[in-house]
Amino acid sequence: MGGFTLNDILATRKPRDSWWTVFMVDPLACRLALLAANHTSVTPNGLTRLSMLVGFASAAAFAEGMLVAGAALFYLSFTVDCMDGKIARLKGTGTPFGLWLDYVGDRVRVVCCAFGWGFGEYSRSGDPEFVLAAVGVVVLDLFRYINGPQLKRVKDATRALVEARLDGQCVLAESVLRARPRSELGQAAGEAVAGDGATVVDLQKAFHARFPWYDRFRVFLVRRRVRTHVMSGIEFHAAVFVVGPLLGARALVPVSVVAGGLLLLFEMSLVYRVWLAARQVPSTAAEREKIMI
Repeated sequence: MGGFTLNDILATRKPRDSWWTVFMVDPLACRLALLAANHTSVTPNGLTRLSMLVGFASAAAFAEGMLVAGAALFYLSFTVDCMDGKIARLKGTGTPFGLWLDYVGDRVRVVCCAFGWGFGEYSRSGDPEFVLAAVGVVVLDLFRYINGPQLKRVKDATRALVEARLDGQCVLAESVLRARPRSELGQAAGEAVAGDGATVVDLQKAFHARFPWYDRFRVFLVRRRVRTHVMSGIEFHAAVFVVGPLLGARALVPVSVVAGGLLLLFEMSLVYRVWLAARQVPSTAAEREKIMI
């Protein structure tokens, strides 16, 4: 039905993604997406619905105590979920409603699977820790997806305030620095704004002064298509619904606690970084000099 190649599919991948997706899911998802694109007329929304159905099957397996089957089905559900965006970008068949469906489908899958093994193991063992762990997983998942958009709003507001304070005659360093090390920032910024007289502003100066190793780590990951938030919601789900169940019922609560703690740690690191950037907004001429390149 189509003449797409694997390279066509690979070109639809996100520029940066979670390490779990990049290394553990995309190698399979890309090849399945190639088969779907060339031999079926399936739509991105159709793949999202299929992902939800497989997710419900995973929750049912967890509830029945079939933890390995539940883990395998959850992995398959997420793999199919990774295919819909690739098909949408490849064929240009994505829809605004598909964004909502994909987001809600992810949240429903997490809730069903968490309570699947939580109440399933409680019914077999009588241990309330399983239920408490399941509730914790759902709460942390919701917190992650509420916190992300709010942090973006703060970052956008900070950028807008800086531009207003500098009368719009500025370029943010993050706009000109992508895969290059921070040591090349001055050169990269100069190339980006040559001739327009704009001031280059670095809102991350304070953060990088405290954590000078971070830039080397960032460049290492970006060059491998991995985003720097190494414990995002995706890795959290993988730990709770794939790794934990594969290790057995006794590992469900400890793995959930450790994964939840790491998720909170990385979320707080994002909050800290945004807070430092917000403090860099200049209000005086002297303060303006501190954030200029």
